[in-house]
Amino acid sequence: MKTTYTISIFTEDRIGLLNRITIIFTRRHINIESITASVSEVKSIYRYTIVVNVTKDLVEKLVGQIDKQIEVLKAFYHQSPEIVSREIALYKVSGDALKENELFTRTIKENHATILSVSSEYIVVEKTGEEPEISRLFNELEKFGMLEFARSGKVAITKPMKTLNTYLKEIENNSTKTIKHFNYN
Repeated sequence: MKTTYTISIFTEDRIGLLNRITIIFTRRHINIESITASVSEVKSIYRYTIVVNVTKDLVEKLVGQIDKQIEVLKAFYHQSPEIVSREIALYKVSGDALKENELFTRTIKENHATILSVSSEYIVVEKTGEEPEISRLFNELEKFGMLEFARSGKVAITKPMKTLNTYLKEIENNSTKTIKHFNYN
């Protein structure tokens, strides 16, 4: 059964690495629903967050293949209950929405959105939340004349308390053990 998984990948900063990672999905004909890239809490370590809808067996294979990439330090997959996540969306609606100020203002407040910019031609609204909340506000703002819409990919942090620094120390210790194991002196 297909389920939505959030894959977190921690990498070194290398040109072309994101391309090599996305090729892993392309070869298996897997659609990436969302992707974001950012710095992590550890200096010079980057984080990719990728959302896919696949079976558990397939996500395990994907993460295993990603983990094998030389510049990838660690890759994980999680389901929604194991993460805290958000997306951000920007909506540009017609300035005519001001003519229906009370209804427009109520729509913004009920959806916990923020007005970022107002002109006679357009109004820019920001909403941070889960995908269903962002879609609901999109549908509600359409009646005011949607001019433009942009949505980020999912940004997620895991709930388990094991930190990236802990994993990096484990990787370092395992590398040291491997080197000692092959030392023939």
